[in-house]
Amino acid sequence: MATNNDNGQVPLDTPKLPIVVEFSGGLEMLFSDKRKHSIGIPATKADGTPVDIAYLIDYLCQYTITDKRKELFVLDKHLRPGILVLINDADWELEGEESYEIQSGDNILFVSTLHGG
Repeated sequence: MATNNDNGQVPLDTPKLPIVVEFSGGLEMLFSDKRKHSIGIPATKADGTPVDIAYLIDYLCQYTITDKRKELFVLDKHLRPGILVLINDADWELEGEESYEIQSGDNILFVSTLHGG
């Protein structure tokens, strides 16, 4: 089995979950000025547990964000205050916030509610 597990990374042959991640309210500028991203993330974390929104946020910071200003998206490894998250069009607070276990085909939308002026 191919693995990159020495530093807590997920094995290379871990099944992927196809999901759609969208950014709005200015966040898209951090992600190649692209609003919609169809990505495949590992189905499980290195410890074998299902991936959740907290994992996705870290994954996006490692592999998808292109802007150096990650602090506009995360603060202390958590989503920055002022960013609304919708999971399949439902507020993430109704779904368990960062602990929501991601499912194949999920649509996750991050919207910045803070704007300069």
